[in-house]
Amino acid sequence: MTITTEQAVRQQVLVLYLNTSALDSTVVGWSVYDGTGESSPTTGDSDQPPYDTGVAALRDGWRLIQASQLIPPYPGHEYDVSFLKHEFLFEKLVTVTA
Repeated sequence: MTITTEQAVRQQVLVLYLNTSALDSTVVGWSVYDGTGESSPTTGDSDQPPYDTGVAALRDGWRLIQASQLIPPYPGHEYDVSFLKHEFLFEKLVTVTA
């Protein structure tokens, strides 16, 4: 009898909100999603971001797949509080045993 294990590729997604549009600026918000099923991170489950900057995530093997558009504020609204503008999406492809 032969037992085989299959390998499958699953995606992990990291969303970092940075202080500015520069990848080396500090992280001010984040979310992590794990398609491998090995962990179930929840928003707000940590006081510390997984990385200090977007560049630190790149150095750890995360691939940048999307950066936010740079949209200037409308005149007179430069200091309005709203959504976090500088969103960067990263992914890792992880091999798991199915």
